[in-house]
Amino acid sequence: MLTTMSQIRFPLYCCYASSSSSASLSETKVLNGNPGGTLSARQEIRLGLPSKGRMSSDTLELLKNCQLSVKQVNPRQYVAQIPQISNLEVWFQRPKDIVRKLLSGDLDLGIVGLDTLTEFGQGSDDLIIVHEALDYGDCRLSIAIPQYGIFENINSLEELAKMPQWTEEKPLRVATGFTYLGPKFMKDNGIKHVAFSTADGALEAAPAMGIADAILDLVSSGTTLKENNLKEIEGGIVLESQAALVASRKSMIERKGVLETTHEMLERLEAHLRASGQFTVTANMRGSSAEEVAERVLSQPSLAGLQGPTVSPVFCKRDGKVSADYYAIVICVPKKALYKSIQQLRAVGGSGVLISPLTYIFDEETPRWRQLLSKLGL
Repeated sequence: MLTTMSQIRFPLYCCYASSSSSASLSETKVLNGNPGGTLSARQEIRLGLPSKGRMSSDTLELLKNCQLSVKQVNPRQYVAQIPQISNLEVWFQRPKDIVRKLLSGDLDLGIVGLDTLTEFGQGSDDLIIVHEALDYGDCRLSIAIPQYGIFENINSLEELAKMPQWTEEKPLRVATGFTYLGPKFMKDNGIKHVAFSTADGALEAAPAMGIADAILDLVSSGTTLKENNLKEIEGGIVLESQAALVASRKSMIERKGVLETTHEMLERLEAHLRASGQFTVTANMRGSSAEEVAERVLSQPSLAGLQGPTVSPVFCKRDGKVSADYYAIVICVPKKALYKSIQQLRAVGGSGVLISPLTYIFDEETPRWRQLLSKLGL
């Protein structure tokens, strides 16, 4: 989507990261909703979801695939339900407001990008990442500089920091919407003489307009940067991001039903994500015993499955007698290794191979649940 120059705004905000500014990067927290972050008396559990854009559609699709379809009576309404989970309200919000309302106690759970969570959560202990890899919304927060002029031979953050042009009077100017993560990254990397300006719109235009020397923005493929004669630099990635399930520590401990709802959502998400890209492979194989057949299957590196093959007799009737000359083999195979696995299965005598996609793989217990309980001290 093209953005005109008139759509780009650079408000007068400047943050300077240097040794002279050793105070905390954020000493004031502005909460959106419930002042003080205390729990209200409401009984329902609230889940915040992105209200617009690709993040919203991908989130709804994921929940649908986990049998957690969101039912919205009117698409203009900001409140919806997930019928499979009782007493759960879905609130559609801007991603940054989801984080703010988790902090204020107005939401209990939320799905947002790790970039938004880190920028607006600012390291709060009350925000707990329940599942950090929901497998969509992949991007990285990265520094980009022009490919031309004084930056032509600059290819790393270290080289950028050592350029003699940057002084206290004339700092490196960085345009960004990430006014917490940007200064923090520069400070953590010991880079002095940097000024940040906030910006809405197409940041890629800022260097060409002479408004900034560099930008700090989210990058997916990098195509937009290249089309605007910008480049990423070594060591300039601030954060790798994708969608995550987040919860309020206070809500999980103090509000009735939140921990149980979190557990159910986590199990459903884990089961679906683990099954994604996996196939069930079933084949028949002639053999003298189940153990002998299993030995042949396990001799091939791609046929081990999740915990090993399932081998069971296939009974047929010959000359009036029931016998088991064949055995059925059932294994799980990653999509990327499917054809290689079929070749190996044939090599050890497999035939009549059937392939079917997997929808869910439920473990005895997801490790993330144990990790969550540990974080909560439970």
